[in-house]
Amino acid sequence: MDHTTHMPLDTTEMTDANLKDAVIYGVDDYEIGTVAHVDGTGPTAQVIVDVGGFLGIGSKMVALNTSQLQFMRDEDGVVHATTAWTKDQVEQLPEHQH
Repeated sequence: MDHTTHMPLDTTEMTDANLKDAVIYGVDDYEIGTVAHVDGTGPTAQVIVDVGGFLGIGSKMVALNTSQLQFMRDEDGVVHATTAWTKDQVEQLPEHQH
């Protein structure tokens, strides 16, 4: 997917309503997981991402800082994000505890 044509979200769009269910893509556009919800606001906000597993079995929630993700809208208006992290790196993060 060519993300260079996608429009970055501005800080006012970084809300739980806009980011929930957004797909996170890692290195080589490999799907890492989806946003379950957002904790906090502003530059210290964390995105809780559902990673791993198959069909919801064996998955876990991990927290990523919004500064580690580049959220954008594609030409159809769908919000997604990219990161320099690999799926393996994200899956090795500790499970997020609510």
